[in-house]
Amino acid sequence: MHEDHGPVRYGPPAPDPGLPVIPELAAVLAAAAARTAAADRTRPEPPGGGPGLREAACAYWARRGLHGGPENIVAAPGDQPLLLALIAAHGGDVLMPRPCPATWMPQARLLGTPAYQVPTPAECGGVPDPYALLETVRRVRAEGGRPKLLVLSVADDPTATVAPPELVREACEAAVGEGMHIISDETWRDTVHRPRDTVLLSPAEMCPDDVTVISDLSGGLTPAAWPVAVARFPETGRGAVRRARTLDVLTALGALVAGPLAPAAAHALGEPEAVRERIRQAAGLQSQVAAAAHRAVLTAGALARPPQAGRHLYADLGPLRSRLADLGVTDSMELEEYLTDRLGAPTPGGHRFGDELGALRVRLGTGPLLGATAEEQRESLTAEEPLELPHVARALSRFAAAFGELR
Repeated sequence: MHEDHGPVRYGPPAPDPGLPVIPELAAVLAAAAARTAAADRTRPEPPGGGPGLREAACAYWARRGLHGGPENIVAAPGDQPLLLALIAAHGGDVLMPRPCPATWMPQARLLGTPAYQVPTPAECGGVPDPYALLETVRRVRAEGGRPKLLVLSVADDPTATVAPPELVREACEAAVGEGMHIISDETWRDTVHRPRDTVLLSPAEMCPDDVTVISDLSGGLTPAAWPVAVARFPETGRGAVRRARTLDVLTALGALVAGPLAPAAAHALGEPEAVRERIRQAAGLQSQVAAAAHRAVLTAGALARPPQAGRHLYADLGPLRSRLADLGVTDSMELEEYLTDRLGAPTPGGHRFGDELGALRVRLGTGPLLGATAEEQRESLTAEEPLELPHVARALSRFAAAFGELR
């Protein structure tokens, strides 16, 4: 069991998609901004988002088997204020997997909420091992704590894995059996590399009354510079109360979605053909590039689970500890500095995700491998064999060389 009492520190950004904005979405945003200026309207969306945005989120989740009305939806300017509001609304101690997204633990710290990380199984990240979860709950209670909330992610940052349905079911049943509510962060569900071969099961499909689903649209639908996230609450009396509390916190924070962003976000949530095509192309591209980066990491003698979603992979350079020590690298903070400099791209160390400082783990982004210009990125996106493109081949060669030096 581990409770984190550390300070709130600067955290790394989400992995860069390395792809240009979808022109159709840019046009919708520009038109909305023009209408706002023409009408001299300067007000943001109301707390929790306006009807159009919330209805679009309902339809998005309904297409994924999660039905409900707009009265169960809350929108916020990004997943960080949304998660902060949710933790505040639920109260009690929070459990999270180790490793977990770099933004999760700081939300609990800011609220002064006790937070504990639970080990994940060998095959994936994002979802705690059910037996370790039960043991952690027992020990927290024995020490006078009140474990009330479990935050997990089936498609995970930082490990880029997708949890098997049987593990998701066991972990959720264990949490609900102990009286805990679950927040399922499904930001990366639309970035699964091989959607036909990968089964992604939302906890809300199994435990509809005990799961709140959140999604940051920057995962697969919109650019990171357009901060919009949405939450779907259970259709229960308790869910309505927690939604109201969440709205109170968002209102107090002034965490409101920008007016012109709402139509663009709603359009993206509607998944028109341009968005569906971008999701399909990006998944196919990341499948190949992430697999190539994974091979380079393994060839150097490091360890990493095969990436299944997102635009990154999580590598363990523990087997290369001796060579790294010769270079003055003895912990993940020094490893972050070394690889960020060597690769010329942000390479956050595992300490940012809750792993021990002495563990030589890093999250490696694949976005920088897709091209340095919008033209190169578009070429990568549409190529049948992107690994054969000169700019992708060069980037992968530099990436492999940086790890080859560590053998």
